[in-house]
Amino acid sequence: MKPQLDKKQSNNQLNLYEQDFQLWIEQTISSLETKQFNSLDIEHLIEELKELGKSEKRALESNLMVLLAHLLKLMIQNDAPDSMKHSWYRSIIEHRQRVLIALKNTPSLKSYLETALEIAYPDGRNLAIQEGKKASFGVRIPQEDEYPNICPFSLEQILDQDFFNVPS
Repeated sequence: MKPQLDKKQSNNQLNLYEQDFQLWIEQTISSLETKQFNSLDIEHLIEELKELGKSEKRALESNLMVLLAHLLKLMIQNDAPDSMKHSWYRSIIEHRQRVLIALKNTPSLKSYLETALEIAYPDGRNLAIQEGKKASFGVRIPQEDEYPNICPFSLEQILDQDFFNVPS
């Protein structure tokens, strides 16, 4: 059975949620710590917990997107000057580390990793294509069809800190 708030208390919680979100969080934490469950704004608490889970997934997808884009650029634009490649290497290292930290801190994200890759790859491919169109320093601008429609990297490669897919 879910606790019912009286109308005045319910309106106060709603107003607080809408007017001062940080204070609402502090009061919600306090109510949970002191086990005052009947003073909780359950509806908004559930909403915020759902959103928290979504934001972790979106962050994972975003970091994968950038990581994949720069792995693709190294693969497709291998004639780029070292200065450009070094920027891509740094980005790969940073975003791979972000993915690995997210997976370490939130182990349940591992079960979402394949789905995240399916979501992130088309966006990463598009990012690589758009950045590739801005090539300068005499670097060849690749054609869109040079970028594979299906991710050419395995999850193991993507997460491998020594993998950069540089042609020999």
